[in-house]
Amino acid sequence: MNRSLPRRGVLAASAGVLAAALLSAPPASAAESSRDKPTVVLVHGGFADASNWNAVIARLQEKGYPVIAPANPLRGLPVDAPYIASVLKSIEGPIVLVGHSYGGAVITNAAAGADNVKALVYIAAFVPDEGEQLGVLINKYPGTEIPAAVKEVPYPGGVDLYLRPDKFRAAFAADLPVSTTRLMQAGQRPFAASSFTDKTTGAAWRTIPSWGLVATEDKAIPPALERFFYKRAKSKVYEAKGASHVPMISQPGLVTRVIQDAARAVD
Repeated sequence: MNRSLPRRGVLAASAGVLAAALLSAPPASAAESSRDKPTVVLVHGGFADASNWNAVIARLQEKGYPVIAPANPLRGLPVDAPYIASVLKSIEGPIVLVGHSYGGAVITNAAAGADNVKALVYIAAFVPDEGEQLGVLINKYPGTEIPAAVKEVPYPGGVDLYLRPDKFRAAFAADLPVSTTRLMQAGQRPFAASSFTDKTTGAAWRTIPSWGLVATEDKAIPPALERFFYKRAKSKVYEAKGASHVPMISQPGLVTRVIQDAARAVD
């Protein structure tokens, strides 16, 4: 014999079904906003890791962008560029490829011939041309404190570079709190000294449109050098006023806006 549920039971059951549906389904706004957006790939530089992008990643994800921040091996361009190129090949659809510092040199090489990379974004970055070496470029204009701040540590097969504890904040992240830079210094990832003598073999910016952010108080890559790079690449240029070498940490909102501008150009 069929018995109807009490009205209270019907309401409770309906509410439970609705709650389960809401919990199992992605938010409609997020699903809709991520549809057809390019994937943003964020490549960090030396003395750093992908966590330097955390504040930018959070903002991009909130806006519905698929984001990948791979670990840059930091073993020199002949290793790092092919590695990042392999990451790019694994991604379906258009890519906005972003590089910070040495990561700019990596993406310049890695994106050469990559059909799915539709925009390059350089954040306080190297933008070398074919045949150029970072060790020569970094001294093209005065202002870098990196050569005096590095410590060489030999290992079997090569030499790694670290930033000295007493030089790290001034040379790398002077606009961040001391407590933050102490953590960054302690956990820094070294990169191969050969990175400064490796020659660039591909210049993706010659065929892919680019955007560039100048950090106006950068003591690692002189702002004048960043402007030179971006002018040569015919990049759309932005400035992070008062920013040290890590504007993605000190001014993540601005860095996110630059990336979004590039993404909108390829949507």
